[in-house]
Amino acid sequence: MEQLVKLLSILLSSNTQAQIFHRQTKSFSEHNTLGTYYSEVTELIDGLTESAQGEYGILSGYVAFPLVSYKDNAATVTYFVEICASLTELRKAIPQSYLQNQIDEIEALLYSTKYKLVNLK
Repeated sequence: MEQLVKLLSILLSSNTQAQIFHRQTKSFSEHNTLGTYYSEVTELIDGLTESAQGEYGILSGYVAFPLVSYKDNAATVTYFVEICASLTELRKAIPQSYLQNQIDEIEALLYSTKYKLVNLK
């Protein structure tokens, strides 16, 4: 479950990081996209965590990641690309299809967010 906890830690951090970017960007479309991300990812993380804890018990060992200030759209896109890459790698250690389905929903949100940040300026 170490990989799952790391994945959840990254996602929890992404929620806070997206809120920081959301508050610091001067782009209205980026502001809206990031607001949608952090609003929706919260519920998805909670559902994934509760499902995993239903099978494994209370998860522990969460880690914190440093938060950064908004730089520009390219840096924000890079941040989401890195989150997608981490999710792709970490999910390989999670065998349960019901957890994979919940991760799929999170992945869809991540890629939708990335699409909007890149193409809807």
